[in-house]
Amino acid sequence: MRRLAALAVAAGVVVVLVLSQLLLPGIAAQRLHDRLARSGRVLEVTVSAFPAIKLLWHHADSVVVRMASYRAASPSELSRTLEQAANVGSLRASAQVVRDGLLTLRDASLAKRDDRLTGSAVVAESDLRAAVPFLTSLTTVASPDGRLVLRGSATLLGISATVDATVSAQDGKVVVAPDVPLGGLATVTVFSDPHIKVLGVSATPAPGGFRVHGTAVLR
Repeated sequence: MRRLAALAVAAGVVVVLVLSQLLLPGIAAQRLHDRLARSGRVLEVTVSAFPAIKLLWHHADSVVVRMASYRAASPSELSRTLEQAANVGSLRASAQVVRDGLLTLRDASLAKRDDRLTGSAVVAESDLRAAVPFLTSLTTVASPDGRLVLRGSATLLGISATVDATVSAQDGKVVVAPDVPLGGLATVTVFSDPHIKVLGVSATPAPGGFRVHGTAVLR
């Protein structure tokens, strides 16, 4: 009798595990889809976890997200989304257009492995002019070491001049600073997130702008 009871319990556990493996990833993917849909148009969301029951504790092995567009409603929204990604072993996300604060990114992709992030996106020069108010007639300048250097006209104390500005990672943020004495006074932060520490930024030419590449870690 005890053996039959033990077998029944074991069979019940197996049934629960099988059902959770079949149902929970789809439920988790739908919940993520619905949350992201409040910020843009979602094309695809898939969630994988084994055993799937760990999804109940918000842990997943891998997540894939494809979006046509994403707009952060507030500076903290993207931060909260990335904070939740800390419990995902592998993440691959892409969006045709991302708008977050001053930045507009196109053809954006993000990959996460453990706590390390790598990403790239195309930035149009027209979009960057709106994000960097102290430079007009903005163009990109080729840099042999992969640095992203911008060139434009700047006006200071009524005097206009051609100025170069460098995009770099400083204190975990992405900033644009003029390459002139006391240029730090005109530094503009174009990306900052309390849960992401940007380690490096580089760029390669792209039609109408440039493709920026970045590496970061989750804090």
